[in-house]
Amino acid sequence: MLLILLVGGLSLGAIGLFIGIVREAKKTGQLVPKPETMALAAVTNFLDTLGIGSFAPTIAWFRFRKMVPDRLMPLTMFIGYTIPAILQGVIFLTLIDVDPVLLFGCIVAIVVGGYLGVPIAARSPVRLIQAIVGVALLIAALFFVFANLQLLPVGGTANSLPPVLTVGAIVANLIFGILLSFGVGNYAPSLAMFSLMGMDPRLSFPIMAAGAGFSGIAAGYQCVRKVKLDWRVVLGLTIGAIPSVLFAAFIIKKAELELLRWLVAVVVTYAGLTLLYASSRKPDLVAPEAAEAAVTH
Repeated sequence: MLLILLVGGLSLGAIGLFIGIVREAKKTGQLVPKPETMALAAVTNFLDTLGIGSFAPTIAWFRFRKMVPDRLMPLTMFIGYTIPAILQGVIFLTLIDVDPVLLFGCIVAIVVGGYLGVPIAARSPVRLIQAIVGVALLIAALFFVFANLQLLPVGGTANSLPPVLTVGAIVANLIFGILLSFGVGNYAPSLAMFSLMGMDPRLSFPIMAAGAGFSGIAAGYQCVRKVKLDWRVVLGLTIGAIPSVLFAAFIIKKAELELLRWLVAVVVTYAGLTLLYASSRKPDLVAPEAAEAAVTH
């Protein structure tokens, strides 16, 4: 019953969010997605479905190509990648069984965090976002390197957690939800946390994906109403990601993960260092369009 409710809720949320995105894109004459962002999303969401994450390489490309102002990168990704995350959630919920109490508690927590995080991210200074995301990217890069060197905990075989650890996981997911609005993905820290707690790492995927999906729905409705984004980029991320999610979820082999993690680690490290460098410089004047984009109606 819970599975039906979760899958149904994710599906309805995805439809509603997509309608909202298209409506805003139509209002601003931005209905045609950018091909470059479609190609970017296809690559990054292939990585995301593997548990590697999509936020970090997307930020790296955004900065390299100067496609999106720094302060709008997190929310652009958050909304653009919500529907692909929902698709992942539906797939993993269907394929993998996990303790319903842990699953439901973590989903509620990350949704609340995602909802609280949007207004914080939309009003935060550019340098603060740069510093937070920069540090987070370097931490993520360490996760990738440690995974390749087999230094991360491999996890246990448990499919549930004792009450104390369950509460701890729920609180952690509240924090992960807030950080999503700053462009900090929840996959790498979730994988590490659940593995350290003794769970089978595979059981992290339905929790991570469903949580990110529901959180994106809650935050997405806020963003569509309150924040002016480049909807061509958002639509490109959404549409380009879907085929690669389906491909990665059903076809990927474990042997391919190590090389991908090494490649992503290099890109993520570069992005993190450049963001930290940018945050340490004297603040530049915010471009009028960027300032306007962060103002709520």
